[in-house]
Amino acid sequence: MEYNRRKFISFLGKASLGAIITPPILIGCNKNSTSSNEHKNYHNYLEKLKKVVLEPLAPSNQDDLILTKGLEYHTIIKWGDKINDTDTFGFNNDFNCFIPLDDSNPKDGLLWVNHEYVNPLFVSNFNFRESKKLKQHKTKEQVDKEMYNVGGSIVRIKEKDGIWKIVLNDPHNRRITAKTPIKLNWDYPIKGKTTVIGTNSNCSGGITPWKTFITCEENYDSCFGETKYNEKNIASHKPSSYGWEEFYNYPPEHYGWVVEVDPNNGTAQKHIALGRFAHECCTLHELKDKRIVAYSGDDKNNEHLYKFISSKPQSLKEGTLYVADTINGKWLALDWDSQPILQNKFKNQTEVLIRAREAAKLLGATELNRPEDIEIDPITGNIFVSLTNNKNKGDFHGSILKIKENNSDFDALNFKASLYKAGGEESGFSCPDNLAFDLSGNLWMTSDISGSAMNKKNKPYTAFKNNSLFVIPRHGKEAGKVIRIASAPIDAELTGPWFSPDGKTLFLSVQHPGEQTKDKNKPTSKWPFDKDGIPKPAVVAITGDVIEKMNLLHKI
Repeated sequence: MEYNRRKFISFLGKASLGAIITPPILIGCNKNSTSSNEHKNYHNYLEKLKKVVLEPLAPSNQDDLILTKGLEYHTIIKWGDKINDTDTFGFNNDFNCFIPLDDSNPKDGLLWVNHEYVNPLFVSNFNFRESKKLKQHKTKEQVDKEMYNVGGSIVRIKEKDGIWKIVLNDPHNRRITAKTPIKLNWDYPIKGKTTVIGTNSNCSGGITPWKTFITCEENYDSCFGETKYNEKNIASHKPSSYGWEEFYNYPPEHYGWVVEVDPNNGTAQKHIALGRFAHECCTLHELKDKRIVAYSGDDKNNEHLYKFISSKPQSLKEGTLYVADTINGKWLALDWDSQPILQNKFKNQTEVLIRAREAAKLLGATELNRPEDIEIDPITGNIFVSLTNNKNKGDFHGSILKIKENNSDFDALNFKASLYKAGGEESGFSCPDNLAFDLSGNLWMTSDISGSAMNKKNKPYTAFKNNSLFVIPRHGKEAGKVIRIASAPIDAELTGPWFSPDGKTLFLSVQHPGEQTKDKNKPTSKWPFDKDGIPKPAVVAITGDVIEKMNLLHKI
């Protein structure tokens, strides 16, 4: 893969304030620079990138976070750590994003971290694997502990002498949990409420152009179950796996949304117009007229890819939600007013959005293999979508889908879909999950091989061993290759890669180490090797020569 210099420069102006980081070389090529200087900067950039040497890691099943030569890490915060006098860091950290408090100082800012789900064995001392055998039932106190440990955390962090640390008791530090009141950004109540209780199942997310945090509710049915409809459109309740509804009668329809959190005061709102499904992420792009385009995937087998286009500037309410027909390259409007087939099934637009999955299938949207993270290439404007796998269809290793919008317009209603990378032993990766572009346009990717399938003999994932972090360089001899950069501890998944504004630090979550543990006295992992010997999810800062060289643009 090679940069096309004309595209490289012409794409300037299409870059989003939120989803796309405009590489500084692009800014330099467009402002007060001569043709000669543009060529010189571009040439120097290419030459420097060609000198970057990456030493790929071999697959590992060690119980540690292992990094390639030229990288090191330190732990910023882990489960149970205090963030202020009353709050502690939640469990199973996933997505990370960082906003500097002052744009002139990239070493001091607010870190948002999602807390996706809990392992009851560690969080509430409920052995869910043995509960039926032991005839045990959760208490309200146990459920309360679980509800506290999901949601998200805002912590102020500072870097000094190469080490990132939290600023304990900073006024910004706070928790958003499954008990936090959250308003609905919609004109009509849902199940009688305009303010609902809590957020859960928080997977990936993003940052808005106005610098607030986006967090996405994914497997919400684990918490309060789900409402199911039969062929006669009669509703019934499917119980949750956590059993929270035994103590809190919260409707499932209050969950499964995209949530926006204000870092300044912790207030939050759920954006109904973006639809209800297992949101892995929500990637925003701001158009020239300030309207918003938001991409999101439904992380479940045979579900869909969605796009919201706002009709008003900086709105995540007024606009139209579309679902992808990737075979014919069309965005199909999930619009009750204009789609008779939706009018025959649903009462109004609110019901269409609540039951977005059903509506998408009625319109003939393409079923995909677990669409997860979505990122926008800052150079070409193409949209990359992780399709993790679909074992029921024989797709064990997944792939990365590339979407090219018509005329590179993000609000286009036609596009071309193509395969970018297929997982498997030949390509060196399996089950792609989170994606991130660095300042130079290199693509970073984490894997999501299930802990129950990992490191098993005669299984399709044996050769890959533990989950890993990969990079796909854009230049040099290794351009286009998938290179393993880091290997996760046992049972763990690496999630939420996010670069600091100066490109010198990669923030990364180590999620669910020791997840397959059946007995707390015999954990399958002991990472991060605390004195108590219990595995703990944590956010780490990865630094070193490789990170800086891969992010060369900010130095030119």
